[in-house]
Amino acid sequence: MSAFVLKGGGLVVTAERLAQHWAHAIAWTSFVSMTTAELAADLAGPAGRLLDALTADHTDARPAYEVGAGLVAAHFTQPASLDRTLVVLDEQLGAYAESIGKGSRLGLLQGALAGGYAQALRERTLREQEDIYAAVLAARIEAEEARTASEARFQAVFAEAAIGIGIAALDGRLLEVNRALCAMFGYTRDQFLALPAGAFLPPGGLRDRDHYRTERPYRRADGGRIWTDLVVSLIRGRDGTPLYVVAMVQDVTERRSLQQQLHHQAMHDPLTDLPNRTLFFERLSGALGAGGVQVREPGDEDGPRRASVAAPGARVGVCYLDLDGFKAINDTLGHDAGDELLRTVAGRLAARLTPSGHLVARMGGDEFVVLVEQVKETTDLVRVAELALDAVRAPVRLGGHVLNVSASVGVVDRPVDGADAAELMKAADTTLYWAKADGRDRWATFDADRHASDVSRYRLSGQLPEALARREFFVEYQPLVRLDDAVVIGTEALVRWRHPDLGVLGPNRFIELAEETGAIAPLGQWVLAEACRQGRAWREAHPHQALLMSVNIAVRQVREAGFVDAVREVLAETGLEPEALQLEVTESSVMGSTGQPLRTLHALAELGVRIAIDDFGTGYSNLAYLRDLPVHSLKLAGRFMAGLHAPGGPDQTDQEILSALIRLAHKLKLTVTAEGVETAAQAAALRELGCDTAQGWHYGRAVPPEAVVLQRRE
Repeated sequence: MSAFVLKGGGLVVTAERLAQHWAHAIAWTSFVSMTTAELAADLAGPAGRLLDALTADHTDARPAYEVGAGLVAAHFTQPASLDRTLVVLDEQLGAYAESIGKGSRLGLLQGALAGGYAQALRERTLREQEDIYAAVLAARIEAEEARTASEARFQAVFAEAAIGIGIAALDGRLLEVNRALCAMFGYTRDQFLALPAGAFLPPGGLRDRDHYRTERPYRRADGGRIWTDLVVSLIRGRDGTPLYVVAMVQDVTERRSLQQQLHHQAMHDPLTDLPNRTLFFERLSGALGAGGVQVREPGDEDGPRRASVAAPGARVGVCYLDLDGFKAINDTLGHDAGDELLRTVAGRLAARLTPSGHLVARMGGDEFVVLVEQVKETTDLVRVAELALDAVRAPVRLGGHVLNVSASVGVVDRPVDGADAAELMKAADTTLYWAKADGRDRWATFDADRHASDVSRYRLSGQLPEALARREFFVEYQPLVRLDDAVVIGTEALVRWRHPDLGVLGPNRFIELAEETGAIAPLGQWVLAEACRQGRAWREAHPHQALLMSVNIAVRQVREAGFVDAVREVLAETGLEPEALQLEVTESSVMGSTGQPLRTLHALAELGVRIAIDDFGTGYSNLAYLRDLPVHSLKLAGRFMAGLHAPGGPDQTDQEILSALIRLAHKLKLTVTAEGVETAAQAAALRELGCDTAQGWHYGRAVPPEAVVLQRRE
């Protein structure tokens, strides 16, 4: 018995409680000599099996099928028994199944239970049919021996049978039909007897088979179609000679319709009626297994496709689509408007792409996927992606609003041979987010090198916390030199990562990752402490140089309320004077700053710490705004140095830009440092322009502290 306790819609459901509701629902639907309490005890086991099947990790409909068969075995053979059972399962488990994302599984289990019930009921009926068949034989043979006594008995059995029965001669002529068969097909007895019996026989007749059974459709006299369970048997005499053929027919149209309805619900999205991810993955797996070429089974348009022979070199592709800014629509116009937008987009995609044989499915949320089962080259998929984007772009009217919607699409195709559905979809998901990162309203194709780079980045981001704990980071220092006399006035601290597999990594490989993952706070704090400790040691060793220690800090650190206290604690622990510390922040992190970042900068300046704007000239470059910031220095981006080292001599335009920047900075009482100085010519040009300090390979690379040269340069 199940030990699960499920909560859905505020109702606690256990196997025992489900069994009680079930028992009350079906107790009087069939003639069973059990009290409701006895019936509830008897149904506790099946209820537990259904709960287990609903919450299992993998979908298995067999327990539900067996429970359905068990109802028939317990003599609940009236249609109301099945109907009330399905209603109870929906009432008791529907809300919970939806809440855990297994609403489709509940539908599958209901369908399986109905199928098991129908199958068991059919087999029970067939056993009765066999009894009838035996009675028919006995009556027929006995009629030949004693016609008068047997005729009444045969007619009673044959004419009043609940299932349709037809008897035909070996040459195909119908000899007799009962009332049930006439009512089923809408013919009179005489009309029926005028028809050939070939429609009841398999292709080529019975041949060596005495018996066969199948489900097949027929046309009624009024043109309507019914599905039947057909059993055809060859009747032989006592000496084994074939005498005639008996066909027993049962109308299973309603059962088949119910099964197809439940199957459709399980395989389609309830909001858009597009195929859901379950059906999509079935089709994708089938396409990969069949070389991208599939054929639907006749009469089952919603079902999986039957694989044909794989085409040599076949490829399968997907276009993974996500609406841009859908959350904003939900947040501003409401979820009803969002649902209507999804229905509109789904209809457009299906109308544009389904006629070409492509499967359009909804994966969930605002994500759709298009399966292209026969791809010759990637450009085929790109055309499909462009059609999808064009379909989405058309303005949408929602409740008086006209929305201009766009989407991003990830395009991936793979050779069928050796491809894996899960890996293909992972690649499609990655490529989709490339398209979003590249600007939205566009498609992107899979790039193996870019993917490898992303994977490497994710791996590094996961290794950052352990690397810090294992002390794999170290700090190197690059001299800051006064241009007038080439005196070293300080150093800039630059963090490095000694990766056990990749070697030494520069900050461009991991600082951004540290900011994204939150590891920048402990890493930045460690670098600050190391640099301040080293700065204190150098100031003690060179008391007459007033050396400056410059340390980069990240945007995330500036935005933390406790950062100023952390700086104060480091200075206190290391003994470094506040005026000996310079903190470098990027231009983009302070331009237009308000709130916490601005308060942090003012608090640091009041503490006595110098503030420098790093890589100035790569962002807003708003010198006027700097008047309101507690900034002491500008560090010009290294790209400005390229114009000072042009093959034909310094570029006049670059010199004028640099000159203007330096003059304006000095007007604001800011010092100017040039980064990336690599030649004596660049240093001379900067000196002529009035630049204060410089750093770069011309003066020294970043090196370990013991290798830094701090004495005056000759």
